[in-house]
Amino acid sequence: MSTATAAPTTAERTWWRDAVVYQLYIRSFADGNGDGLGDVAGIRSRLGYLRDLGVDALWINPWYPSPMADAGYDVADYRAVEPAFGTAEEAAALVEEAHGMGLRVILDIVPNHTSDEHEWFRAALAAGPGSPERERYVFRPGRIDDSGGDGPPNDWRSVFGGSAWQQVPASDGVAGEWYLHLFDVKQPDLNWDHPGVRAEFESILRFWFDRGVDGFRIDVAHSLVKDATLPDVGPDRQLDTVGDGGHPFWDLDGVHEVYRGWRKVADSYDDPRIFVAEAWVASHDRLARYLRPDELHTAFNFDYLGAPWDPAALRAVIDSSLATMGGVGAPATWVLSNHDVVRHVSRLGRPPATGHALTDLAPVEEFDVALGRRRARAAALLMFALPGGAYVYQGDELGLWEVEDLPEALLQDPTWERSGHTDRGRDGCRVPIPWSGTAEPFGFGPDGTRPWLPQPAGFAEVSVAAQDGDPASMLSLYRDALALRRSHPALGDGTLEWLPSPDGVLAFSRGEGFRCLVNLSDAPVPLPPGARVLLGTEAVLDVLPVDAAVWLAD
Repeated sequence: MSTATAAPTTAERTWWRDAVVYQLYIRSFADGNGDGLGDVAGIRSRLGYLRDLGVDALWINPWYPSPMADAGYDVADYRAVEPAFGTAEEAAALVEEAHGMGLRVILDIVPNHTSDEHEWFRAALAAGPGSPERERYVFRPGRIDDSGGDGPPNDWRSVFGGSAWQQVPASDGVAGEWYLHLFDVKQPDLNWDHPGVRAEFESILRFWFDRGVDGFRIDVAHSLVKDATLPDVGPDRQLDTVGDGGHPFWDLDGVHEVYRGWRKVADSYDDPRIFVAEAWVASHDRLARYLRPDELHTAFNFDYLGAPWDPAALRAVIDSSLATMGGVGAPATWVLSNHDVVRHVSRLGRPPATGHALTDLAPVEEFDVALGRRRARAAALLMFALPGGAYVYQGDELGLWEVEDLPEALLQDPTWERSGHTDRGRDGCRVPIPWSGTAEPFGFGPDGTRPWLPQPAGFAEVSVAAQDGDPASMLSLYRDALALRRSHPALGDGTLEWLPSPDGVLAFSRGEGFRCLVNLSDAPVPLPPGARVLLGTEAVLDVLPVDAAVWLAD
């Protein structure tokens, strides 16, 4: 006998509008079998921690079979689980157990490219020029250079460094074609003008949705469609990674047709599935195009992530985000760190910069960890008080910093090799997180485990066990903030109203009875008379210290 399942309520169907999502970089979250690599078993063992932290959903970085040329973003099979991470049965159990704890599960999908070990690409290489198999990718003959040699079809450069084209070995004395790879050479770009590619990915979405997955984060969502004429980019735009509608492979209009198809798939479920876009675009207006009612649900707000610790800059990006996202009926989605950028403790503890990669920042000698952690506490309260949703990158809640002294021999990010050892890449934000103990592996795996990247000795002071029960710790601040955010009727989705405040102070209300103040000035400021402190980053009494934030009730 079957039992009817109640239809989802409106709140359940729109949970994504103000969800706090925890990003799990699976390799570095928890190691269940002691091989030094995080896995599904490790995640399952820590689900209670995530529930108690107070998040609403988990986003898991790619867990598919992969040769790991780019930490799993080179997918060989989109319908299976990488054996090093676990089994399909373990993955199914994880989804079920997470749901039992009230946690949604979001997977990562990588639609711009596959691994060169994907069955499609192997078939393309075997089939040869002009074959239907090669039409799924971007293969082109070379162009003759000034010396009469066979060169790449155009001047496009890989995001990881070097040419974006790789030549297939010659056959029978005939020069081989070139294939496009905007990222690593082992990540050939798909041809999204091909109807078979579009149909395949809609099928992949259904495969995981049918297994209970609640949504997908879309890797480089703005990159799928390329200008079919393959024009040169020219010297001035070689390093661009954002789209403005005029670049030949970033943010072209054709991507929106793809996502309208994906939205139909998501909406076909009784409890609709959701998408969040990783789309690096030139403006909030361009980003809002991805969030129209028949396209994607949310998108990461990278302008907010990259904003300096400056009241005018932060207010401007908040206003622009709320106005443009609200203009298409979408919520803003705030983020401070992720697996691709320098951790925000390390960014905020340095002189202001215009980027979020190590190459953009002042030298590590200028990093003030105490300053970075103090500002990170204030940044967390600011983010959680804003209307919309938020993402927490694993370790944010511990106040982890970028590990900038990893031995060169251990660096694994392909950027390191393709840049000619001039850019250390993203490994410093991907170091396994500390759970307990005074020495490596700090509870990441069983005692004696050697993590895939080494952990610094200083992690002992910021492990979960070291912070648990300390009301002044970063972990306690996150737990308290998320509990209040969930229970307070003014927080979550909605609007804000800016309030009069001293120079250098951000002050806003979220409906009746709630105010947030953040002091970015160079002097303490008094709290409003009669206000009751709900939560603060410091032991606030009658003043708000520099680089501090407070939530107030009237």
